[in-house]
Amino acid sequence: MKTYLVGGAVRDALLGLPVADRAESQEICFVPDDDYAAFLADYTGKTGTPGPIVDATGRVLGEHKGIAAYTVGQRRGLGLAAGTPLYVTGIDAASNTVTVGGREETFSRDLVAGRLNWLLPEKPVFPLAAEVKVRSRAAAVRGKIGPSEGGRVCVTFEEPQMAVTPGQTVAFYRGETVIGGGIIERQGR
Repeated sequence: MKTYLVGGAVRDALLGLPVADRAESQEICFVPDDDYAAFLADYTGKTGTPGPIVDATGRVLGEHKGIAAYTVGQRRGLGLAAGTPLYVTGIDAASNTVTVGGREETFSRDLVAGRLNWLLPEKPVFPLAAEVKVRSRAAAVRGKIGPSEGGRVCVTFEEPQMAVTPGQTVAFYRGETVIGGGIIERQGR
């Protein structure tokens, strides 16, 4: 009897997994229709608390359905009518506020990251030049990594990056090799 190694959809179907017939995705496979707000409401029993959608000056433009339904860089589903496209530029959980602005306002020149994990044989020496990725599908861009307070690092990009999002992962590369990464705590402008 031969043994075969199978993966992906074939493996999922053989195991009777409910995701077997779903298309491959970069999203979370167990979230139906990629509706994170509905998933969180079902999972926690809590619905999102509506709050203000504001511009950079603090002017209220509308009301959101709960901050879990939004992400930095998002353009669709804001429920706002404006003369130009608006994007989520910030989310403040403490005030339950979503901030929006023009596309240019979604770009950052730097970020601060914590909860670092280095995959180097020795402790990194700063400043450290590396390629940096802030989204899985984005191309790596050149940047400089330097120390910041509390064991964090500050990453400065050679070119501003769109939708640098607190809570997401940042990865550091040398060529194709991952040398480290961390969690984005805040983005610069």
